[in-house]
This record gives sequence, structure tokens and C-alpha cells, in this order.
Amino acid sequence: MSLRAETNVPISKNYQENVDFLNKKLGVNESFDVIVRELTVGGKKLAIYSINGMVGRPASNLILEAFLETERAELIVNTLEKLVKSKIVDLQVSEVEAMDEVIYFILSGAMAVIVEGKEQAIIVDVRSYPTRQPEEPDVERVTRGSRDGFTETLIFNTVLIRRRLRDPGLRIKLVKAGSRSKTDVCIVYIEDITNPKLVQYIEKEIKNIKIDGIPMAEKSVEEFILGSKFWNPFPRVRYTERPDVAAIHLLEGNVLVMVDTSPSVIIAPCTLWHHVQHAEEYRQEPVVGAYLRWVRFLAILASVFLFPLWLAAALNPHLLPENLRFIGVAEPAKVGLLLQAFIGEIAIDILRMAAIHTPSPLATALGLIAVLMLGDIAIEVGLFTPEVIMYLSIAAVGTFATPSYELAQANRLARLFLIVMVGLFNFWGFAAGVLALFILLLRTKSFGVPYLWPLIPLDFKALMTIIVRYPVPVANLRPSIFKPKDRIRQPQERTSPS
Repeated sequence: MSLRAETNVPISKNYQENVDFLNKKLGVNESFDVIVRELTVGGKKLAIYSINGMVGRPASNLILEAFLETERAELIVNTLEKLVKSKIVDLQVSEVEAMDEVIYFILSGAMAVIVEGKEQAIIVDVRSYPTRQPEEPDVERVTRGSRDGFTETLIFNTVLIRRRLRDPGLRIKLVKAGSRSKTDVCIVYIEDITNPKLVQYIEKEIKNIKIDGIPMAEKSVEEFILGSKFWNPFPRVRYTERPDVAAIHLLEGNVLVMVDTSPSVIIAPCTLWHHVQHAEEYRQEPVVGAYLRWVRFLAILASVFLFPLWLAAALNPHLLPENLRFIGVAEPAKVGLLLQAFIGEIAIDILRMAAIHTPSPLATALGLIAVLMLGDIAIEVGLFTPEVIMYLSIAAVGTFATPSYELAQANRLARLFLIVMVGLFNFWGFAAGVLALFILLLRTKSFGVPYLWPLIPLDFKALMTIIVRYPVPVANLRPSIFKPKDRIRQPQERTSPS
């Protein structure tokens, strides 16, 4: 019989049978961190189960004091009700009737109490996980704004959302995923705003996850609920580690999916334009924010199209007008341009991975090696032309300027695809590659939402909020494509103070 089937049994009135069952399943004699303490309280035997390191010491001491006080009192006929109703008053206490629930709570960090003669177990939430304090995410920094960010502890993340949205309609549903890991997954939405069909679909798909565990947390959940399309690199959900970004998306009708042990939160559904906006734009004046947005759009376009387009021109200088011949190669290198392009792209990825794995004190040394020893010497020996280095650098800077790390990786693959098409078919290959990428984006959907909305299908009013960073009172609307249940209430007319 499988472990799952064996644990799905009711709690017995036989105290010793329950203790033997839990000791066997939890490996009490084999795992040093599974703590069992047996007491006699009010004339009844108790077994207290917990995991060392996951239980807060002050709270556990409080519970033991409550038990000892009861032990010194007169013989109590109904010890369970007495403990639940009158002794443990400042902690979350519940009763469960199945062994699989008892094991789940113990392994989640709660304290379980088995009472002699009772078919219920007391679950006291005294969890105290090792955690780090909320810090500003490294990939979503802003010049001004909040410096807190999501952590690996689920309850911390839900509190950061509650702090920003004191809305009674905010709902945080807890679902378990993984037959062995029992990972906690939260579905967060605002009940009177979000499309209920979207919530039902996401909840159903998470409950249908059939796997032992999801150690890769949110990425595993995404692939299960959306399905993995190997040929499509463009992200169909947005990730964020900023509570303010997550909160504003809830007000727009999106759904958040939080997975325990991960600071990255899934925002669903999303479009391409969700990945190209940044919180920094909303921390500046509207005209400054609009300027920053246009510069960012230009950098993203340059990261995808500029280098392949230059490569097509450099490979076919005779096709260029006389006044554009200067953009070609002044002095050819010993290696062909196409091979230079591939070597350069791979070298940038290698340097990026090396920077991730390099300790901070050595990061400066890595930069000096990359710039002086690799870049300059490669030009001197004739491996690269200066023009290739320059355009590759522009593409790399545009990639780093992309707010979404997932979109930046997808754009890198799109650029490589265009380079291959240019190498095969020159300018015609570039045009065909751009068309193929456009068709791919056109066919991509996120939970049924067109990826290019509001450009295709056209929603002019929503499109203007993407092109221009409107002031908040003017841009106070919810995306109609998400089919929200209500509309934004128009703010009352404000009068100047006298």
C-alpha cells in the first residue's frame, strides 16, 4: 500500500495505535529533527509532535505551561475541549480527524497533540521558519519607492499584500501541490474585481498537478497550469518580487500565484506590454515617466533588431545607398562576420553566467578581464572587428535594460534567430524572420488573452496608456480584455482648499 493511501486514515481512539502509526510514518527513530514528547495531563496520555527548528520556542513554552497548569488541576473529564477553549487562547488552534492532515501540519511546522481516547488531534500553529527580512529585489530596483520585497516565506508575502490592500474583497486561497512535497500555493485576487472564471481555472489546474514535488516552485506551477511550449520562448506570465507591483495588478483584475519557498510571484494573465513597463516610470513625473518608457522601448527594439539588421547591411554593402556605406566594416577580420556574431553572442552569455557565479569581491576583476583581455585582444589579433563589438554591446545593453528577465532571454533567442535568417537569406531573411516573430507573438495567448493586446486587437484607449505614461487619475481604468466584474469608480471632483 502506498504512503498516501496509508496516511489517509482516521485518528483512532486507541492512543498507542496513533503514536505507533505516526512514529513509523515520520521516522521518529531515524530522523533526529522529529521531536516527540509524551506527557500525562489530567489523567490522560498526550503525545506532542513537532519538527526541531520549525517551531517557535516562546510559543512552544507557552503551550507546555498550559499543559502543566492543567496537570496540576483536578482530574478533567474533557481535557481536549478544556485546552482548546480556555488554555491556548493566543495561538491559532484547530482540530483534525485524519492522519494525513496531522502529518501535513507536523511537516509544515505546526505542533500536533494526540490525546488518549480522542478521535481528534489538536493542531497549534507555532511555526517559525528560518527566513530573511524583506529586501529590495535586485532585478527591480527603483530610484525612489519602497525597499521591501517578497521573501521565501509565504506568510510574509501575504502580509505585504494585505498591508497595501485593506480591501475586504481580497481573497487568498491556499492550495497544496505535489503528492509528496505538499507545497503551499496561494491564489490571490480581489473577489469583486477579478473574472471568477479565471480564478476557477487556475485553482482547478493547480489542484490537478500530478507530481511528487515542485522544487522549482513558481516555474513548475506555471508550466503545469499553462503547459510548456518548447518552441515559444516568450513568457506568458509575469514575475515580480515587488509587493507594490503585485498590488496594482490585483486592482487591475489580475490573479497572483504565490508559491512557498519562492520570492517570485506569478501575475496572470499578462500581455507583451506587461513585460516592458517598470515601476520607475510611476515614481517620476508623468512626462519623465513617458520619456523613460520611450527610451526603454527603443533599447528593447535595438536589442532585438539592430545587430541582425546591421549584419545584413555589412554582408551586402553593395545593396546600400552611397550615403550609408559607412555603416559597413572598415577592415575585415580573419573570421567571417556571421561566425563573429555567433562567437560574440555566446561569449556574452558566458560572461553573464560567470558574473552570476562570481563572488562580489571578484566581480570587478571579472569585468577587467572581459573588457581588456578579451575585448581588446580579440580585436588586435583579428578575431573581431570593432563594428561587431560595438553592435553586440548595444544589443547587450538593450537586453539588460529590459525590465523582464524572462522577456530579455526570449529576445536574445529572437536575435539569434534573426542572425541565422540573415546568414541564410540576407535582407530577405531578416524580413522573413521579423514576420515569423510577429506571427508567433500574434498566436501567443496568456490564459486566453491575446499577447499583443491592446495593439491587436486594437483598443485605442488602452493602447494610449501604454504609449504614454498618463497621470494616475487619468489612467484609472482596468484592462477590458481581463473581463473584470466591475469598473473603476470615477473619483469625485476635487476642489482647491480655500
